[in-house]
Amino acid sequence: MGGAPKSTFERARRRNAYRRLLRGLKGRRAGAELLQLEEAERRLRPFGRRYAGIQTIRLDRIVGTDSRIGDFDRDFLPRRTELGERWRRVESAFAHSDLAPIMVNQLGDAYFVVDGHHRVAVARQQGRETIDAEVTELRALWHLKADAGPNELIHAEQHRIFMHESGLALVHPDACIAFSQPHGYTQLLENLQAHGYRLMMCHGRALTPSEIASDWYEQVYLATLDVFEREGVEPKWTPGDLFLCAFERRRELSVVGEPAALEDVAHQILVGDEKGARSRIRRLLAA
Repeated sequence: MGGAPKSTFERARRRNAYRRLLRGLKGRRAGAELLQLEEAERRLRPFGRRYAGIQTIRLDRIVGTDSRIGDFDRDFLPRRTELGERWRRVESAFAHSDLAPIMVNQLGDAYFVVDGHHRVAVARQQGRETIDAEVTELRALWHLKADAGPNELIHAEQHRIFMHESGLALVHPDACIAFSQPHGYTQLLENLQAHGYRLMMCHGRALTPSEIASDWYEQVYLATLDVFEREGVEPKWTPGDLFLCAFERRRELSVVGEPAALEDVAHQILVGDEKGARSRIRRLLAA
């Protein structure tokens, strides 16, 4: 005899339970967390908001929620048995017709659910790859990746602080300087401020933070990265890591002789002294 299709809720609950058990045995947290929209906005401080209309978005780019972090894990597996009744109603509605679009906020390439968590969960359990959504775009200095995690939010916050404190946000707002560890932004700001002091001494007058930031970004930061690019070696680190490593190495060489050419420093780091470069970068970015 035929009957109603079996709900995917029980299967999803079992998958969540298995994951919690495995992670518990390995001494890890029980399930990856959804990102919280409130925390993302606090760290990134979006400065623009635009209604982008109804779009078809990828389900695997939904990484966060505005309010339901205790109900679903990062894969939208249910964490509470009480979600079953609502889950089954949504699943039944899916079987007869497409449901109304969910509502999401977008930061970079990542999406945060505002309304429609159960629709997302059921769609993922059914193996769907996309879902219709009403999208509101939030603009920020940092462009979140589609698979953004908690660590990226920390990087985004440190990047935002650096951009505003340095003045770079006013003259090069699209500059996106990344590090393997967020501690790099503090050292980068010190490098920029030292450049500003030398620049003002050279000009014999006070300069605005924007003037200093613009000169540093174009004549120091980008010029240094151009040297690495001309060397033609694919680095294993972020551009920010390489920049700080180059200037530390150049300072070390200058102590014992004439100021070293950036070309020589880049060659040492990328070709002749790779082990030393890894050690130097770890030391620079150590907590």
